[in-house]
Amino acid sequence: MKHGLSLSVLVACAAAGVLTAYAFAGASPSRTGDTTTGATTTTIGTTTTVVTTTTTVPQALPEGVTVGGVLVGGLLPADASTQIRAYYSSPLKLRLGRHVFTADPNTLATPQVAKALERARTAQPFANLGLVVIVKPARVKKFVATLAKRVAQPPVDARLLLRNVKPYLTRERPGISLVQSATVKAIARELRLNSRDPILLRTNNTPAELTRADFGPVIVIRRGSNRLYLYKGARLNRLFPVATGQSVYPTPLGSFHIIVMWRNPWWYPPNSPWAQGEKPIPPGPNNPLGTRWMGISAPGVGIHGTNNDASIGYSVSHGCIRMHVSDAEWLFNHVDIGTPVFIVSA
Repeated sequence: MKHGLSLSVLVACAAAGVLTAYAFAGASPSRTGDTTTGATTTTIGTTTTVVTTTTTVPQALPEGVTVGGVLVGGLLPADASTQIRAYYSSPLKLRLGRHVFTADPNTLATPQVAKALERARTAQPFANLGLVVIVKPARVKKFVATLAKRVAQPPVDARLLLRNVKPYLTRERPGISLVQSATVKAIARELRLNSRDPILLRTNNTPAELTRADFGPVIVIRRGSNRLYLYKGARLNRLFPVATGQSVYPTPLGSFHIIVMWRNPWWYPPNSPWAQGEKPIPPGPNNPLGTRWMGISAPGVGIHGTNNDASIGYSVSHGCIRMHVSDAEWLFNHVDIGTPVFIVSA
């Protein structure tokens, strides 16, 4: 009987243990706020172990909250981070007239997104929070220096051309240079504000060295009609009859300029067959150069007076341009070394 009683007790105890295990295994998990708590029971032999686990569920950001102008309210922090970084990564746009340049914000600064989200978790609904952006000044300056080279345009000087045997002056154009200091400040401001409004670039004009107003007298000699035209810029000032070179010693055609000016010059025989045996002639009434000599950049050729007025209007010289003495003296007083001289066949 004692042995039988003992066996019955053991069976009862074992059954109770099994019931206890089932009771623990069937327990329901409990959840409070964003934390879930559950229980797990493990039985080894006659020993039962209960393990409790806690899992934190991410909580959405308060309604209507913005960070750096980006709406993140109602989003989970990870999604909010993606939204903020996507907007921040959109390129900066810099405008100059019709030209648009871009810059990658990620190469110029670093946004403090994690810190902004920490503030957003505890912010009041509809709060507008700033995004701290750490600007890298050296990189911004390097970018602007590179941009300045792309923007720069050198000035264009006015030029003197001959159109329809008349002087024509092209219009000068100022150059453009980027105001780098202002551009650096504007970029840094846009980055710190997390703004992507277009930045209007500021430039300075670089004046041309030679403008249309800088042009003075211009001489055009029409060899075919034996006429010398004096212009002031592109406007005709005076017209003179002249003598030009004969067919065997033609006055050269082309673009030249005055290189020397002499009063009461000596005449020296040139190294040419027609002057063989001739001797230098001092200033005076018999000097074939008259009282003024304006040598041009064509070798041995000049504009001068003459002691043979009857030759004016004909092609009879040895290449030079002859003028009446009074005309040569007047012209001498109205031109300078460097004055352009065009000789055309008209």
